[in-house]
Amino acid sequence: MRRVVFNQKGGVGKSTIVCNLAAISAARGIRTLVVDLDPQANTTHYLLGRDRAEARPNLADFFDQTLSFRLFREGSRAFVHETPFPHLAVAPAHPDLHDLLGKLESHHKIYKLRDLLNDLDGFDAVWIDTPPALNFFTLSALIAAERCLIPFDCDDFSRRALYTLLDSVHEVREDHNRELEVEGIVVNQYQSRALLPQRLVDELIAEGLPVLRPFLRSSVKVRESHQAGRPLIHLAPTHKLTGDFEALLDALSSKRSTRKVRTKPRGGTA
Repeated sequence: MRRVVFNQKGGVGKSTIVCNLAAISAARGIRTLVVDLDPQANTTHYLLGRDRAEARPNLADFFDQTLSFRLFREGSRAFVHETPFPHLAVAPAHPDLHDLLGKLESHHKIYKLRDLLNDLDGFDAVWIDTPPALNFFTLSALIAAERCLIPFDCDDFSRRALYTLLDSVHEVREDHNRELEVEGIVVNQYQSRALLPQRLVDELIAEGLPVLRPFLRSSVKVRESHQAGRPLIHLAPTHKLTGDFEALLDALSSKRSTRKVRTKPRGGTA
């Protein structure tokens, strides 16, 4: 299963969600690949650590080679690097991705990531992290994926932008990837005792949107995990937030079908 975590808003926890769900998947013995398409390379740093954050070849090298029309001498597997965690590999990002963006868009290379993943075998789960923008890299990820998760950080700006995100996914599905489905909305940084998060989440549920449970609680342990370069399942396996991530992965694994999602709310626009 290929999943992409997508939101145009920064700071909603895309990298944290990708890395921790992928790490739990791998810890369960599932051969798992993480694909980092964000030029900031936060996911790459999280999983490879500072010493290997400049790993070569990376996805900037991959996309650069697609522009030169040269065959990959080392094959697609060269762009995959093992992490320190068993059964978990990453196709790393690099800041050079930003410099390639204009060229890739003008040369219409939006199917190359899908081709790369089709060439890779031996992975049962693929998690794709995207930049906070609907650009070439995000579009490539949506075309290559089967399921889309949308993080929601209990913020009113995220609430207002949610239907635009759903419409974007629907458009990609119609134009490029009939297999793509919105698997659900991941409620992140949830504070159960605060009124605003409760109200916003209740509104999403009342509108029939696919809000996933459990909600991911807010915790400083996430920052500690980032600093240590160790996903929560390896840093704090008994922590409550780790349990949230484990239960969320269980919920995704048990889903047998994806509900159809409206792209407009009843009675008007959001």
